[in-house]
Amino acid sequence: MRLPVLILSGAILAGLGACSSVPAHHPVPASLSSQAVVTGYPADIRFWADEAPDFADAIINERLEQYRAAHADYYRAHNAYPPLNYLAISGGANDGAFGAGFLSGWAASGTRPDFEMVTGVSTGALTAPFVFIGPQYDEKLRRLYTNTSTNGIFESSLFSVLQGFTGGLAVTDNSPLVKMIDDNITPVVMAAIAAEHKKGKRLFIATTNMEAQRGVIWDIGAIANSGNPDALMLIRKIILASVSVPGIFEPVFIDVQVGGKHYDEIHADGGVVSQVFIYPLKLQRSVIDAFKRYQLDRRLYVLRNGKIVPQYQTQQLSVLGLTTRSFETFTKYQGLGDLYRLYLASQRDGVDFNLVYIPDSFEAESKQLFDPAYMSQLYDTGYAMGLHADLAWEKKPPGLDYEVETAGQQQ
Repeated sequence: MRLPVLILSGAILAGLGACSSVPAHHPVPASLSSQAVVTGYPADIRFWADEAPDFADAIINERLEQYRAAHADYYRAHNAYPPLNYLAISGGANDGAFGAGFLSGWAASGTRPDFEMVTGVSTGALTAPFVFIGPQYDEKLRRLYTNTSTNGIFESSLFSVLQGFTGGLAVTDNSPLVKMIDDNITPVVMAAIAAEHKKGKRLFIATTNMEAQRGVIWDIGAIANSGNPDALMLIRKIILASVSVPGIFEPVFIDVQVGGKHYDEIHADGGVVSQVFIYPLKLQRSVIDAFKRYQLDRRLYVLRNGKIVPQYQTQQLSVLGLTTRSFETFTKYQGLGDLYRLYLASQRDGVDFNLVYIPDSFEAESKQLFDPAYMSQLYDTGYAMGLHADLAWEKKPPGLDYEVETAGQQQ
């Protein structure tokens, strides 16, 4: 009986296709994709995730001079500058509750450092702005990750599913997610981000340019300080794009221009390209040497909102079940590959590598896509680990049982 039903459903869907509508789209010509700038903003508010921008040397040298001047007294007292601390927060959907808990516990322990740079992708894009502006926002993070349920993220109905499969852009209505971002990324939050940026600190969030098949790293503090009256709107759109899984949520359209002509780019979940990032790994040697020239110690803290080791799970034989399991497995191993790349880059660049992730011992199961009970337990687990963060950090990803030669040793 299922086959006729499927055939009939297919006919209905085909007939409904004409009812679906999508926005008009004016794609950037492929040859111009690297020249596109966001309308109303300077070019340096963003750059490709897979290559260092042309202005990297100038920005880093300017920042290092600023950093040295700000810590001149510290240098005179210790004959060294304080270390630069970087934090990279991964994707992970509702598992972002772990990161929120860990960071809050770390702050409560009194040992959480002031981060020179914070990056976030997907659920990490929701966490990163509040970590960037300080522990006083930890309570907001706790509420976000323990009080949110599935219907606080999206709404789904037969109509939305049908529309998504018949020419629409998604199978859900993400209006609740849009409202959540708008309610939490406020003018006050943007002003706080702008203030930290002026100190020389950087907040980066990643999205995926779907047509270019490349990640894009956005300098949120530069946008906040741009003076553009629509800066808050753009920041919200970037965060929305970073968390918007293609097909589940609608992508975000960004207005850009090249040579006076206007186009729009399609941006979606940054996790499509990378589950976690810190900076473009394809750096010029001069950038790496700039830090060594001043003998600046750098520490990278990578927060993986997920489990690392494989988890056995008996499968129900269904298309949805197997597809979901395949996606979970793909994400797990993509995330592990990202950790390897970050570790290798940290060894090359002389950066101290630190990693924490959801322990294998955590066995609670989520009853829905965003389950407040599950997320509360996960938050508490992360918080307890954060209280003893010095014992939680691992110095290399699992499976690496040898030391990687640094770039200096290779030479």
